[in-house]
This record gives sequence, structure tokens and C-alpha cells, in this order.
Amino acid sequence: TSTSTMALRLANSSIRKAASTRLFSTAAADSLDRLHSVEDFERVLNKFAEIRACAVLRTATSEACPKAMQAAIDGGFKICEFTLTTPDCLTHLADFRAKYDGDVMIGCGTIMNTKDAEDAIDAGSEFIITPVMLPDVIEWCKERNIVCVPGCQTPTELTMAYRHGAPLQKLFPGVAGGPGWVKAVSSALPFLSINPTSGVDLDNAGEYLKNGAASVGLVAPLFDPAAIASGNFDQIAQNAEKVMANVREVGP
Repeated sequence: TSTSTMALRLANSSIRKAASTRLFSTAAADSLDRLHSVEDFERVLNKFAEIRACAVLRTATSEACPKAMQAAIDGGFKICEFTLTTPDCLTHLADFRAKYDGDVMIGCGTIMNTKDAEDAIDAGSEFIITPVMLPDVIEWCKERNIVCVPGCQTPTELTMAYRHGAPLQKLFPGVAGGPGWVKAVSSALPFLSINPTSGVDLDNAGEYLKNGAASVGLVAPLFDPAAIASGNFDQIAQNAEKVMANVREVGP
């Protein structure tokens, strides 16, 4: 077995095992608002481990948002992230959660504080993404059995995010070191579950996964700004089909 394959198995295994570690809460059901079950925590992690790719959308207009995300889903995405920088983000998130509940997993990104997290969860978000490593948000989510994927840039930040209670860690931006960086870090720190976002494109998504990434996030290469601006949502669906084919080739 190659080093990269072993790193991949370890990274994916850490997602599946996270719910059996200290990364979830056993708080009494009446002691916290918005408390989720351990089973729900496990369900979200298992979906990331199975699908291994998330569509990350930010649009300049509210009108373009649902059309672009629908195209990504039509092209095969089963995990979708709406970002708070998009106008009417939570309205669109709630609509898609209602439409695809149990089929497509819907989450919210660009969460900057616990109030953002509360609003996202109330709108129906199934997981929380932050652009930087925010211990208060990670711990708020951990206490409530909500999967939080915080943005990190260094091995130290990735490790600290894990220690604060994040079962998945978003490498953002992921462009600097490429798949080789992920291979080196995931081999040295196999308890991490690294999710590169920004820098992952339609062609190299599989390479990141082969080199130890637990999952990947697709932003502009999937949601081509020119295609969105021109209303060419068929192009986005084709982009989704291409990248998901590369992801499926690697497998869960």
C-alpha cells in the first residue's frame, strides 16, 4: 500500500471515528439550545466521508444563488454550502434544506461568530463552516453536536482546530502547497481530516483526495463567475459532472 493511500485511509477513518472521540457532547438535552443528537453528528460526518466533495457558493446577487446551486446539484453534488456573503443566503439555504432534506446535505459558510452560527442553524443548516479558525464558534458547535469545519492555513492551526473540537478542518486557501502539502501534513498528523478549499479545481480534486485530503470544497472553478454573470447555468452543471466524476473515481 502506498504512503498516499495509507494517508487517505487514515484521514477518512478519522472522519468516521470522530463521533466515538471527545469531539461531541453528551450534555443533557434540556441544558443547551439547539442541541443536536450524537446520531445527527455522526450522520453529517458520514456524509462527508461518503461524498467527499462540497459545492461552495457565493454570488453577488440573490437571484443567481438558487439557480447556480441547483445547477451544481443537477450535476451531481450532494453536499452544498451557502455562504453568508451571498444576499439572502439564509432564505435560500432554508429553501434548499426543505426541498432536499435527507438527500442533499446543506450547510452554511462564512460564519464569523456564534450569532451567525445560531442564525444558520435556525435556518436549517446541517453543518457550519468558518473562513478562519475561531475557537468560540468551534466550541459552541462542539457543545451542541454540530459539525464545524473551521478555516486553517498551517499545521498548527489545523491541529488547534481539532483540539478545540472540529472533526473536519478546512484548509483555506488550499492553493499554496497543493496536494503535496496535504500529503505531507496528513501523513505526519493522521488524526486530522483536511478539507482543502480554494485551489481545488475540476481536474485536481481527485489528486487532493489521493494525497490524503478527507474531502474537498469547490468554489470558483465550479461556480464560474463568467457563467453565473451570463446566466449559463448549464456550464455549472457540466462543471459539477466533471469534478464529481473525478471524485467518485477515487472513492470513499
